Amino acid sequence: MAKNKSSKTPHYELLFIISNKFTEDEVKPIIEEVGKTIGNNEGKVTYEEYWGKKELAYPIEHFNHGYYALYEFDAAGEKMTKIDKDLRMNKKVLRHQIVSRPFRTPEEIEKEKKESQEKVDKLKTDAVQKTRSDKDEVKEKKEKEVAKVNLKELDEKLDKILETDDLL
Repeated sequence: MAKNKSSKTPHYELLFIISNKFTEDEVKPIIEEVGKTIGNNEGKVTYEEYWGKKELAYPIEHFNHGYYALYEFDAAGEKMTKIDKDLRMNKKVLRHQIVSRPFRTPEEIEKEKKESQEKVDKLKTDAVQKTRSDKDEVKEKKEKEVAKVNLKELDEKLDKILETDDLL
């Protein structure tokens, strides 16, 4: 066997979007159907995740929303064209993408999720703090402008009073 070839079965990740014309209950059998497509082509599902209904970045076949699901599986490389073709022919699946990935254990997946959630939380906290500081700056500017306006008005009134001859 060649040095760069591995005897291990390649590992893949499949992300797919199911049409919004189905209800939440109707989506579960469709997801299982995609899993069976992988199994029928000698693939072995190692991880699956359902992301739920999400808004699409752009309309696909006049749909603005879709149900997202993810599978990780092991399959022979020569079976990938058949899996891809079966998914393209499935009218219930709007889009799909299959990418090669290194194998990850469920613990590694959970660790990655936790780390990404911590990053998102930090970004949200930073954004809130920046928004607060921006609001404080705007407030300070308004207070300074009000103070300047008040001083100008005061100066004008004093000038009027001093210009009159009725002081005494």
